[in-house]
Amino acid sequence: MLQRIIWFRPRWSLIFIWLGGAFGLPSVAAEDGPRVIEDDRAIKIETDCLEAVIPKKNPKHWMTGIEKGSFLDKATGFREVGDGLMVVDWLMEPGSDADWDPKIFAKDGNGVSQYSWYENETDPGRRHYTLMAHGSSHRKRMVEGPQLCHRMKPVQPEVIRGKDFVAVRTTYQFEYAAPGRKAGSRWTQLVVFPQGQRYFLLMDKIDSVNDSPEMFLRNDTPGCVRHVKGDTFSEIYLSYLSGPKGIRIPAREFYEPFPPDLKFGYRRDMHRIPDHFIRAYRLRDPKTGADGPWLAGMTLEPSVVYEAWCSQRPGNIIVLIEEVHGKPVKAGESFSAAHLVGYFDTIEAMHTEFERYKGHTGLVADAKGWRLVK
Repeated sequence: MLQRIIWFRPRWSLIFIWLGGAFGLPSVAAEDGPRVIEDDRAIKIETDCLEAVIPKKNPKHWMTGIEKGSFLDKATGFREVGDGLMVVDWLMEPGSDADWDPKIFAKDGNGVSQYSWYENETDPGRRHYTLMAHGSSHRKRMVEGPQLCHRMKPVQPEVIRGKDFVAVRTTYQFEYAAPGRKAGSRWTQLVVFPQGQRYFLLMDKIDSVNDSPEMFLRNDTPGCVRHVKGDTFSEIYLSYLSGPKGIRIPAREFYEPFPPDLKFGYRRDMHRIPDHFIRAYRLRDPKTGADGPWLAGMTLEPSVVYEAWCSQRPGNIIVLIEEVHGKPVKAGESFSAAHLVGYFDTIEAMHTEFERYKGHTGLVADAKGWRLVK
């Protein structure tokens, strides 16, 4: 297999060709700038502070966002402990698609029902899981599919090289739509990895071909948490609940499953829009029990968050799902959200970095540089 290693330096680039297995190399820190290792399956990014993998096909778990287990904090040796970061699902709106289920099919012939809604379920086990996973108070339906995270076909992301950063842009068009809607809205995810930082910046953008009274995009910010009785994390921090300083939730609150509409939920129509929108979990070494850094996901313009929840599903997984926009959209219009995801030693440091970038919803990058936009 031919593998490319592209080493970015501030003023010039060296391109090396190496023959060998995919990502089987020992980690070697770039001297002056980020490094990219690319093969036909994925793109690996390495800065002086981080490592991350963005899949093109055959992902370890999901196709979108940062690949499962690949996000490494070089300062501490800790990694993400879920199923990946900033994973993207459907384009959605309020309502129920129960009546649409028999009518919506992917091009490969498989049914693409968003959920088996509990009122249509006859199996008690599936009914219980659906309630625990999705709650019962706020019905939603698909506008366009597929669910990108696990039904997206192979992609060819664009690598953007800069003076002291590297960026990766991935695009995909939704392939099918609900009855009465068109397929073809475009999703773009741009990820920027700055040299010298323990975080990356990311934008999800939708260019819509449909009208909707309340369209939103669902993602995981920053990502889910896999654990057994809190072995991989010690607490979760949500900046937007319980006052201006947020809430710190001990791991024991997630020992038993509970639905997303029971506790730790946020809805823009029911809560005050907060000054900061930060969600983080404190990593823990499952062997020693020692605390590590916080892994945080921030939505840099809090007003774009339509709904967000932090709940324990059956199967030892905490989901940190977020829905962005949730406003009227006309065909030909666009919306986006910008995020910051990375490692922090303290909650105070998260808020300091949020202040640095707050208020932005877009992100652009080319060879000259990158910048957040409003």
